[in-house]
Amino acid sequence: MDLKAKALEFPAKPGVYLMKDGAGKVLYVGKAISLKARVRTYFREGADGRPQIPLLMERVREMEFIVTESEKAALFLEKVLITRHRPKFNVDLRDDKNYYSLRIAIKDPFPRLMMVRRVKNDGALYFGPYSSAGDLRETVDLLHKVFGLRHCSDRDLVTRKRPCLYRVTRNCPAPCQKLISEADYHRTINEVILFLKGKNKELAKRIKKEMEDYAANEEFERAAAALNRLRAVEATLQKQGVVVHGGGDRDAVGWVREGDEALAAVVSVRAGKVIDSRGYFLRGVIEEDGEVFGEFLRRYYGGERITPPEILVAVSLGDETGPLQEWLTEKCGKKVSIIKPQRGALLSLVKMANENAGHLINERRKSKVGFESALGELQNRLSLPSPPRRVECFDISNTQSFSPVASMASFLDGFPDKDRYRRFSIKNVSGQDDFAMMAEVIGRRFSHSGEGWERPDLVVIDGGPQQLEAALKALVDSGAGDIPIIGLAKSRLLEGAEGIRSPERIFFPGKKAPLVLAQNSPALFLLMRIRDEAHRFAVEYHRKKRKSSTLRSALDSVAGIGPAKKKALLARFKSVKAMREAGAGELSTVEGINEALAEKIMAALTAAK
Repeated sequence: MDLKAKALEFPAKPGVYLMKDGAGKVLYVGKAISLKARVRTYFREGADGRPQIPLLMERVREMEFIVTESEKAALFLEKVLITRHRPKFNVDLRDDKNYYSLRIAIKDPFPRLMMVRRVKNDGALYFGPYSSAGDLRETVDLLHKVFGLRHCSDRDLVTRKRPCLYRVTRNCPAPCQKLISEADYHRTINEVILFLKGKNKELAKRIKKEMEDYAANEEFERAAAALNRLRAVEATLQKQGVVVHGGGDRDAVGWVREGDEALAAVVSVRAGKVIDSRGYFLRGVIEEDGEVFGEFLRRYYGGERITPPEILVAVSLGDETGPLQEWLTEKCGKKVSIIKPQRGALLSLVKMANENAGHLINERRKSKVGFESALGELQNRLSLPSPPRRVECFDISNTQSFSPVASMASFLDGFPDKDRYRRFSIKNVSGQDDFAMMAEVIGRRFSHSGEGWERPDLVVIDGGPQQLEAALKALVDSGAGDIPIIGLAKSRLLEGAEGIRSPERIFFPGKKAPLVLAQNSPALFLLMRIRDEAHRFAVEYHRKKRKSSTLRSALDSVAGIGPAKKKALLARFKSVKAMREAGAGELSTVEGINEALAEKIMAALTAAK
């Protein structure tokens, strides 16, 4: 039985599927609400759209599935199997280090502060994470000096015969010698907890009241100690009071995607203050943004790390939001909400995380490939008059002539200039003629000039000699024939050579023989990144148009749905699936849609299923 026939026999139930090569090695692990529907997309040309899917399917020789009782269970099982098999085509997460957290075992008679890398469900309180061990050690040292806490191990606490030097040097209250009661020690620990939660104003009031009570009782030494603590807290208030985001604990997760690489940046807010920001690089990304972003969240929060009650995200998770929230809530023993903010301070946090992600991925690329050397090599190998500072790449996304579109990715000095990205709907070409579509797009692009349409130093076409010839003619006809142009043809599997692929090839106008650069060439790496980004951008636009067209087609068949009502429904529900899941009750809440019309819409959507 071939793989396509086997896929048709998968059950329409939630679960996990595994794709293996001829040796039985797991290449990819995925989850699905309906295994049958999900796996079938791999065998419909253009239905998936992810750039690495053809390469994956060339190697797949066996497919298996595991049915689960729910989507949440599938989500958990997928994480387990990815950890176990480490499949080549699943997201490869890098730079994911364990950061320090601060642990207080509040159930102990005399709790101490401990710097730990693992967060466990052991009844203790955890604060953090903190990326700087040095900063955390300074904080712990300050807490010992100001509040007076024990340093010694649990064993020393029981066996020590006399106070250690910390009694003098670090203000230790010497619980080992019973010089402080459990009640008084826990009162101090509660003050430390308030301090770590950022509730310093409340803490200052408490210490001031405590100081006044000691003074009234003529316990002047204890009043003086309380005054020292009060001064330290007030000094901290002055330092920390500038970065406030509405209070509370939350993480904001930013996202930048370029081709098959991405970077997630996590900004941690504790007690309303930003305490840390760190980035995680992901490579080998073949899923849509929502899928791979969800996988990142599962892996990031699935380990032993502090999960705040709110996770602010830059990418919509769609149907996966509910199961992921439920799983995290069960795991943490407290409610966890995943929110995609639309406005206000929370949206500002997500924008901050996105900016960090963009900065980090640029810094990573600078360290990986010096863009100056890449541009210099391009100038030399392509015989250009100067280094190509601005490069534009064009790609066509066309599945069976349905809503064909094109994209233009623009790079400046080796980095994406996303303000200059452009999308084109094909208007003047009928049928599946990619060459004519490319000519139309080039002609339309170079009919523009001025701000936002600056002339590039190099034009790259995703394709071989025929695509290049069509693009060159349109470039000349538009009066921009002096701009250098090349075609970049993807690597392909060679016929009769099991598993052997051709190199990436660069084609020039009027030349039959392509230029082949070394695989480790900085220039080739840059060209491939630009080409892959143009392809991703085109596929993303094509998928969006198909979803919108499907929804419009379904609505066109319903009597009583005019342009205004259609626009209102499209604004609320982005897909046919979302409308079906919403049901007639929620459809009727849209302006202009009464209950009877909502029932008609549901009937039409069901018939079109």
